[in-house]
Amino acid sequence: MKLKYLLPIAFIALFFSCSTDNDDDAIVNETEGLELIQTIINDNQTIELYNEKGMFETGYNLISLRIKDNTTDSYIEDATLSWMPMMQMPTMEHSSPKSTISKALGKDTVYEGFIIYQMTNTDASGWSLTLNYTIDGTDYSVTETISVFQYENQNTASFMGSDDTKYILALIEPKDPSIAVNEMKVGLFKMENMMTFPVVEDYTIALDPRMPGMGNHTSPNNTDLTYNNADNFYYGDLSLTMTGYWKLNLKLMNADDSVLKGEDVTDENEASSLYLELEF
Repeated sequence: MKLKYLLPIAFIALFFSCSTDNDDDAIVNETEGLELIQTIINDNQTIELYNEKGMFETGYNLISLRIKDNTTDSYIEDATLSWMPMMQMPTMEHSSPKSTISKALGKDTVYEGFIIYQMTNTDASGWSLTLNYTIDGTDYSVTETISVFQYENQNTASFMGSDDTKYILALIEPKDPSIAVNEMKVGLFKMENMMTFPVVEDYTIALDPRMPGMGNHTSPNNTDLTYNNADNFYYGDLSLTMTGYWKLNLKLMNADDSVLKGEDVTDENEASSLYLELEF
């Protein structure tokens, strides 16, 4: 008789043990692989800013955000966010190219977007970030100073085109270059005014990578960068035949194939005035 009552109890204990294990396994770290850059406290919320390096740098920055309710210690899953980066200079201020902020794919509490910082001060100062967000119909806004460090190579270029338009070009890929034909991805924007930097569509960016320290040789199988309507970036093929320092000489051409910036690399002209740098 005792055995008859003990068996159901054993099965019940096993069931709850398995359920607990499954619940633990279901806990997902939605910021895995990311490093915290900064937290910004605004009344009853804390905004967390992340990326892969844990710091802002000049050039393209893909940024993840979370908003925590400080009262419940839980993260907000349904918020609408926007941002405005600002660079304060002695006589003026300006913003920079940026994306909208949307929910990260496959995440419940993480939002993401990008900002391109085209310059910074030598001590990483000068920038602030304003975050505007709405939770349950209530609007919030907070502004905080941020540090933006100078990237080691030229991964962004800000320049005036022959059409009297100021452009900003930023290298996005390859992040981890290799001796191979790498996919090259850049963002191209124009300065409409000090606060607005729309994407430039349907231009062409000619590519001629060179190794200045190795006789300025180039590489085979490169292709020019063209505009992709799916994500509003420019893509091409970048052939890297050895490790070291590469200067990615560029020419920007509009829809009529008029050259707006940059020159051909020749025996007499070792580099274009428009270029990005890469070292691996």
